[in-house]
Amino acid sequence: MEKKSRKQAIEELSLMLIYLTRFQDNNEYCRYLENSWKGYDFEILNELEQKKLLLQPRKSKCVYLSEEGKEAAKNLLTEYNIADKDILEKFEFRNIEQTEAEQTAAIEQICFPPNEACSEQNMIERVAAAQDLFLVAVDKRTGKIAGFLNGIATDEYRFRDGFFTDAGLHNPEGKNIMLLGLDVLPEYRKQGLGRELVYQYLRREREKCRHEVILTCLPSKVKMYKKFGFMDRGIADSIWGGEEWHEMSCRLGW
Repeated sequence: MEKKSRKQAIEELSLMLIYLTRFQDNNEYCRYLENSWKGYDFEILNELEQKKLLLQPRKSKCVYLSEEGKEAAKNLLTEYNIADKDILEKFEFRNIEQTEAEQTAAIEQICFPPNEACSEQNMIERVAAAQDLFLVAVDKRTGKIAGFLNGIATDEYRFRDGFFTDAGLHNPEGKNIMLLGLDVLPEYRKQGLGRELVYQYLRREREKCRHEVILTCLPSKVKMYKKFGFMDRGIADSIWGGEEWHEMSCRLGW
């Protein structure tokens, strides 16, 4: 590896750390841009900003990676032998195919306990009614689904348990999305796949001019979804599976 100056090494390490610790927030500065806390040397941050690798709004505690910045960070990680191939190289993200309904139902049974999992029949009906609201991540090596995110569209603003079982509630022109499940097989966890599914889903539905994405989650998952840009509305009306749930929402537009 080519010998680098101390300043260059610090700059590169800072960019890699910003990339590795990035998360997504929903705030007044940059919706859907990945960011990291501004806990780095100000001179280095200014240098990276001048190179258009990141943005640092003056009133924000975060810095925001540009597409050029993310690409540069990934190249550095490869150069330093720190990271594996990028997640987009490992997985294909696309709509579900009708023939994959049973496969996703089987994944659901693995990812959720019996009292929470969607039944195979309900999953088949959901895929038939709202195919374009399924986002699947397919392992390019095996061709199998590694994880997926699914929902239905509606003009309603509060989550109710009927959305889980009645695919007929789907309104293709609905302003809001009720997320019904984020599933990642155990062998694919802790790779950032769940986060990537959520981010791609939010970007996609924003481009369709949806207003809000709403979900329910157990208390243990609230912190995770906050990192994804969702706000906690408190205890949900849902009693699905006999559990107590939090309702969370992410606004896509006004």
